[in-house]
Amino acid sequence: MAFFSKLKDRLFKSSSKLEQGLDAIVEDGGEEETLTAEPQPAPQPAPSTDKPAEPPASAAPEIEPAPASQPPEPAPVQTAAPVAAPTPEPQAQVQESKGILGRLFKRDEARTVTRRVLDDDMIEQLEELLIASDMGVDTALRVTSNMAEGRYGKKLSTEEIKQMLADEVTRVMEPVAKPLPLYSKRPQVVLVVGVNGSGKTTTIGKLASQFKSAGKKVVIAAGDTFRAAAVEQLQVWGERAGVPVLTAPEGSDPASLAFDAMTRAQEDGADLLMIDTAGRLQNRADLMEELAKIVRVIRKKDETAPHNTLLVLDATTGQNALNQVEVFRNISDVSGLVMTKLDGTAKGGVLVALADKFGLPIHAIGVGEQIDDLAPFDPKDFAKALTGL
Repeated sequence: MAFFSKLKDRLFKSSSKLEQGLDAIVEDGGEEETLTAEPQPAPQPAPSTDKPAEPPASAAPEIEPAPASQPPEPAPVQTAAPVAAPTPEPQAQVQESKGILGRLFKRDEARTVTRRVLDDDMIEQLEELLIASDMGVDTALRVTSNMAEGRYGKKLSTEEIKQMLADEVTRVMEPVAKPLPLYSKRPQVVLVVGVNGSGKTTTIGKLASQFKSAGKKVVIAAGDTFRAAAVEQLQVWGERAGVPVLTAPEGSDPASLAFDAMTRAQEDGADLLMIDTAGRLQNRADLMEELAKIVRVIRKKDETAPHNTLLVLDATTGQNALNQVEVFRNISDVSGLVMTKLDGTAKGGVLVALADKFGLPIHAIGVGEQIDDLAPFDPKDFAKALTGL
């Protein structure tokens, strides 16, 4: 629940944008309705008129605390004393109080809500709003179509639409919400890829720390040999988690480092070997070929490796994330996704588009820099946070 609260707070940009958009859509052509809960009678705080009003709070304490050794005679005397015969004045006061409370409760029950008929114009506006939230054209059309099924021509409020949208997002996301699989193979090689600045290094550090806390023996290979800051960052995480970090001289061949790291992990009996890679743009053929070389070298050591290839995506890139998945999947056989920086975008819907288009497992999402800001992906929590429920 703590992570959900943080996710909801951090996704405020996304949820507030959707909420404001939904409010505007419903108000545009909607009608106000006054809702009353008439079938449900107002609460009756006062007793019926054929019984005298008695203070129940004072009765229980007089009887229950009495010691067992005392005779029972004093108890009835004490409880009977305050229950005198009612006079007309208190009776009138009870009736007047009942009437006032009844009017107050009735006033609270009556509230105004705006509803709009779900027609073609409203569906089109919903589609545009979801596309603007980076849900993608195909996904937005599919979601709105499912929302309208069985509800076309009915009046809906903003809250009802938000719940429908959350249910539909959950339905799309549930099949891909899967934790990172762990295998009996040792070492299990986890290759982490992504574009520059997507959060690969931080994600590796957090995952390594969490696996170490779960009792796994982890080794990290700092495969970004071209950026000294990435190596230093991994070393900091390694010290924090008590995980060894294997490095190579700056500018050396990352494929060679990956091969040496596998040898070291096998000798140490490690459960997991996590290999960082340099950030590379998906449109740079030379860098993508370098990544393919790392995969080929790893497979010389173990033909089943890498056992997991995690693609780390930056949520702020929006629809460009779809292009990244397409290219990286062809080069390195991506097996799962990690989405970072959901706290920095108003377009959290891109995660729905990714799930709908590729169906790749989403292992974790990140909403900050702290170690507990990376958590397993929960589709229901994400859908509620995204829609502002």
